[in-house]
Amino acid sequence: MSDAAAQGVNDQKAIDAQDTHETKADKEARQAVEEYSRVEANGQPSMRVKIYSPFRDYFDDQAFSISAENATGPFDILPKHHNFISLLLPCEVVLRSVKQGDQRIRISGGLMHVKADRVIVFLDV
Repeated sequence: MSDAAAQGVNDQKAIDAQDTHETKADKEARQAVEEYSRVEANGQPSMRVKIYSPFRDYFDDQAFSISAENATGPFDILPKHHNFISLLLPCEVVLRSVKQGDQRIRISGGLMHVKADRVIVFLDV
């Protein structure tokens, strides 16, 4: 291989190395897109939901939606929801689970955090 061709290959490797460097935000966005494409069930998008307290795990699986109540009233979380955090009032959390159908969990309050198609509900805090 000639020196010019070798230099061209080395330049291409340097460009490829620069392309693989991504910021933390880019990496999180890419992972969210990958996770979103993996979690479609029967053509419907779903999200990862985990509901737990310090002493018990209530739910940890894929769901199509989750409904609860905060100070402004009842609300629903669906896949691709914007980042969100809220204190929950005593209510019945309703989940549309991918595998187990509708589930209801009565809570005395908690905290909900939504980010990148992942919902975490902390109870008894």
